[in-house]
Amino acid sequence: MGLFDRISRVVRSNVNDMVSKAEDPEKILEQSILDMQEDLVQLRQAVASAIASQKRTQQQQNQAQTESNNWQQRAQLALQKGDENLAREALLRRKTYNETATSLKTQLDQQSGQVDTLKRSLIGLESKISEAKTKKDMLKARAAAAKANEQLQNVVGNMSTGSAMGAFERMEEKVLQMEARSQAVAELAGANLESQFAQLESGSDVDDELAAMKAQLIGGASPEQKTLPASSPSASAPKDAAVDAELEDLKKQLDSL
Repeated sequence: MGLFDRISRVVRSNVNDMVSKAEDPEKILEQSILDMQEDLVQLRQAVASAIASQKRTQQQQNQAQTESNNWQQRAQLALQKGDENLAREALLRRKTYNETATSLKTQLDQQSGQVDTLKRSLIGLESKISEAKTKKDMLKARAAAAKANEQLQNVVGNMSTGSAMGAFERMEEKVLQMEARSQAVAELAGANLESQFAQLESGSDVDDELAAMKAQLIGGASPEQKTLPASSPSASAPKDAAVDAELEDLKKQLDSL
């Protein structure tokens, strides 16, 4: 028996779990209203049947009481006529009908209590059905909202850990990296341009310095050399060769910078 009880408990628990998971609040609410309405119809039929039975009992009790009164009058009439035996028979009949009327009166009181109970139950069930109908739409709306919210949370949860969201985040990071490289290239291009201009500016300074040195060399010659005629190339050639050699040395020094 212990094994069978355990198996039965496991089966019932699994069935209950399946039923709980299969329950749809909207459908269950609709079905509950239908079930209560069916109960209401049955209860109304029961109340109608109890009232009909009460009325039949009332009629039977009235009829028995009427017969009891009639036999009472007949007994009095027979006694007035001097027929005691007939009066005794009439009283026996009256007693029988009187007992029947009393029994029916007791039954009628019980039926009246049952009818009152059924009527109260009917009124209570009608009130509950009315309240349930009022709450049904509200509960269905709340159930729909809860279901939609649950679906939304599931979608959001899947997006946060899914491949689509991961791919989106990777592309976002890639765009950031591309922007950073573009900015770095622009900065490097600007630095290269500035270095080129700096070289040009430094070259201009060297040329100016070279021109100044040439002017000093020319300005530092002796008066005899300045007054020499232009037709004596043999005298100025050695000096020009020395200047050219110094100029070449300066150029070499500038090139090595």
